[in-house]
Amino acid sequence: MRSTQTYTVTGMTCGHCVASVTEEVQEITGVEDVAVDLATGAVTVTSTEPLDESAVRAAVEEAGYQLA
Repeated sequence: MRSTQTYTVTGMTCGHCVASVTEEVQEITGVEDVAVDLATGAVTVTSTEPLDESAVRAAVEEAGYQLA
């Protein structure tokens, strides 16, 4: 079952930030697509199954940012 979830990430200020978050979140098992809106901080993740928020939080923190 495909799942889409949206998270808010704080601290992103540029395209490099977007790329870092996208790269880390894409490494989570099951993730098919990551769409980041720099202006709002919204990160929409499409995956093959619902993700554990702690996995997303860890990936975002690995990129150097925080979930709101």
